[in-house]
Amino acid sequence: MLTNTFAAIRFYMKYLAAALILVSSLSAKAQYRTQAQQLVLTSEDSLNTGVAKNKTVISGYGSTAYQRDFNIKQSTVTLERAVLFIGHQFNSKIAVFTEMELENAKVEGGEPGGEIAMEQAYLKFNLNPRQYIIAGLFVPRIGLLNENHLPVNFNGVERPIVEQLLIPATWRELGVAFYGSAKRLPLNYSVALMNGLNSAGFEHGTGIRDGRAEGRNALANNLAVTASLQYAWQNFKFQVSGYMGGTVGLPKLSADSLGLNSGGFGTPLYLGEANVQYAKNGFAVKVLASYIAYPDAVKINTAYAKNLAKGMYGAYAEIGYDWLYKKQKTAQLITFARCEALDLNASIPAPPKAIYDGTEKQTHIIAGFSYLPIPNVVIKADVRLLHTGPQNSNLVINPAPNALPYRQSNQFLNIGIGYSF
Repeated sequence: MLTNTFAAIRFYMKYLAAALILVSSLSAKAQYRTQAQQLVLTSEDSLNTGVAKNKTVISGYGSTAYQRDFNIKQSTVTLERAVLFIGHQFNSKIAVFTEMELENAKVEGGEPGGEIAMEQAYLKFNLNPRQYIIAGLFVPRIGLLNENHLPVNFNGVERPIVEQLLIPATWRELGVAFYGSAKRLPLNYSVALMNGLNSAGFEHGTGIRDGRAEGRNALANNLAVTASLQYAWQNFKFQVSGYMGGTVGLPKLSADSLGLNSGGFGTPLYLGEANVQYAKNGFAVKVLASYIAYPDAVKINTAYAKNLAKGMYGAYAEIGYDWLYKKQKTAQLITFARCEALDLNASIPAPPKAIYDGTEKQTHIIAGFSYLPIPNVVIKADVRLLHTGPQNSNLVINPAPNALPYRQSNQFLNIGIGYSF
């Protein structure tokens, strides 16, 4: 993995010569300042922390993005998402949180693209100042982005690729979760029980992303548990989280006919994640690594004619600086660079039960900036350089007559804006 990563870095050195002037990422002050303000930066945050002035609050966020694909010489622009939040505090112990998201601006029958979905809809029950329970459709604490996915909270126009595919943010399911913090230590923890993934929806090249139910007619014969620990020490913040769940929600007779193990944790999938954040004097560093183990992938490939791996990994490191760290109280000018490496075919069942796809072994190098004139508004731009393994000709079936030859390297220019309130 490291050898391929360094090779890709050398390959892209000529493209990075100018971009490295921007080398940085989310700065320490920017990171911690934003995190501190995010506790009460939006109306949703004020409701969550119990300081809302009104019982009913309205909040939201959104982003728009432009992208230029230099290989195919195609530019696109889209309203990525517009999200509206409505919450209500019934009393000091009980509140409701609801959030609806519209993706790609428009949903029309018979037309591709666009989505309207509930991002969250849950009740929160406060047990005491340090502990609470939520029940309904919620986002579990896995990775860095899943809980903190507002466009003002992360660098780059695009969300990190690893957290799109390995940890498919924004990942939400139906269930119940318990959150708390230690009394005498800077330690936060969570544990949740929710519906499992649906292996029939898994697709080659998208990890586990398409197996999520996201609250829509979820198969609940199979279950999943998640847990996390967060610990703060001086200028560091550490987190580990894990997921274990069944992937077959069919009745036993149906599952048996396909040669699959059903039940609460039948045909299990395991996901582990760890990350570290460091921030001091305008600098910030983030490192995240994740691994997915799917021991029975061969059974799913046989039952559903898939081409799934039994092992996938992804990791990234980001470094950055806020040029306005000492000059401004609210404005931020953050320059950043991030390197991501992932392989969705890291370990595959023996042929012919799976075919290795080199294009799923990828390195992404991203460099750019984020300018926040106020904490709620961001203007972003970045360049992403992609390098993959070779294409497997055995996976190319009935190519289009005008299909271009596969190129292992590509470049993208991204420009975007975002807001939260």
